[in-house]
This record gives sequence, structure tokens and C-alpha cells, in this order.
Amino acid sequence: MSISTDTPLLTFLAPPMPYLIDAELRTYEAGESHPGRTKRGTFDLLYVREGTLHLQEDNFRMDVEAGQYVILRPDRRHHSSQACGVKTVFEWLHFQTAGEWEERGSADTHEDTLRGDHYLYALHLPKLARIREAQRAAELMHQLRDAAEGSEQTAFWQRQQGFQLLLQLLDEEWRANDAPTSLGVAERAASYLKRLYRSQISNSQLGSELGLHPNYIARCMLEVYGFTPQQFLLLYRMDQAKLLLVKTDYPVARVAEETGFRQTPHFSRTFSEHAGLSPLQYRKQFTDR
Repeated sequence: MSISTDTPLLTFLAPPMPYLIDAELRTYEAGESHPGRTKRGTFDLLYVREGTLHLQEDNFRMDVEAGQYVILRPDRRHHSSQACGVKTVFEWLHFQTAGEWEERGSADTHEDTLRGDHYLYALHLPKLARIREAQRAAELMHQLRDAAEGSEQTAFWQRQQGFQLLLQLLDEEWRANDAPTSLGVAERAASYLKRLYRSQISNSQLGSELGLHPNYIARCMLEVYGFTPQQFLLLYRMDQAKLLLVKTDYPVARVAEETGFRQTPHFSRTFSEHAGLSPLQYRKQFTDR
């Protein structure tokens, strides 16, 4: 299964977060064209403030109007599909990521490979979209350009912090307006399970909390995370158990209790199946005694 979208969607697994390389404001007069590039190695985010950019990436043509942005991939050829018909002003951001990423198209029926989990976040950015909070975006991009011109040490932090805020804005706008319903359901369910993982949580209890049928919640979590609610809960408990075994001297019985297990033998068997080691063997790896 996959998260269906109406436009190609770029997904970045974070951390690590994508990072800004450069930011500038460009103007093309009528008759000028955007330069063609092939596999330049960085992502380009172009936000049009005035006029229209006519672009093509491989076989995908895009007319990017004022108030819209487009993200061009680092591993494909892009060029102008036609010259600008009017004066066109746009923000041009170059960025890169050291982490995993993928692009999904609306007609692509293969499974998504990148999903968030307990600690990793799936950052979703439409390839082509309109920014609704245009004033906020313009302010952030202006700050990025100012910081990009600075040479002092603080300019680096200002540049990256501002870029993270811009990515957050784009991601939250997509989630609020264009994301499939299944994503919101799955994230609400995951939040509830992580908050109450020490308790006994049944599928019917989860359904009552969300006001949805348990089978529907399970389908949404499978689509977004690749796990049913109970599988997600068990894996989260195992992660919490590993943390407790490493950072505390709690006896195994207390670790079991702290992570929602009623019986210590059941916890030990489950942990051994998950980690390939007993709880005490796992702890011993990280002790100097």
C-alpha cells in the first residue's frame, strides 16, 4: 500500500534533516529562460513571487505560477519548457540531504519504502504546490537570503534554522490541506499508543478513543507505518525496554512493569525474540562489569 497523492510527493526521512546550501532572489525578463541542468547534485526549490516559470524535469512539465513552488530533483535533467512570457521574480534555494529520500507519483502503485517510526519523521513535500501562508514564507526566505550573505559563524545557524522552519511550514500545509485521511488517523493512533504504552490497550479501546472502527485504524497504520496497532505498540515497548535496561539498574521485573507487561516471563520471552538476547544479556553489552 502507499500514501496516495494528487501530485508527486517527495519524502525525506529525518533525522538527518535536509540542509540549505544557498538562497538567492532571481528575476527573468520576458523572453528569458531558466538554464538547463543535468544531475547537478542538489535539490532546487523555486518559489515564484511574480510571473510564471515554465519548467520540465525529464517528461514532467510544470507551469509554476506566482505563489507556487516546485522542487527539482538532484539526479535528473531539468530545463525551461518555454521562455517567460512576462517579468518573473522567484526565490531560488539549493538544498541537500545526507539521509534517505524518495519521490512518489500519483500513478505509482508500488509500496512506499520510507515511513516514519517511533523516532524517525517522514517529511512530506509536494513537488509542486501553492504556499498558503505566503507572507510567512516570504519572510523566511528573505531571512535565508540575508543569512546566506553573512560570513560570521552565526550566519550558518541562522541559515539552517530558518530553512528548517520553512520545511516545517511546507510539511504542515500539506498535512493540513492535502494529506490523505489515513495519515492523520495513523498519527493520532500512534500518538495515543506511545502516550499510554504502559497500559493495556485493546483495539476496541483505541477505536473508542479515536471514534473510528478498529479495522479502519489498523488499515491506516499498516499503510503509513507498515504495522498494525498492536505490532506498533509492541515495538515501541521493546524500544522503551532497551532504554531502561541501558540507562537504569532496574531489575528485569520492574522493566517489564514499566513497559506494560503484566508477567516478567512473558516480557523476557518477548524481548529475547525481538532482540536475540535476554534482557540481562542485552544490558551486559553496555556495562563494564
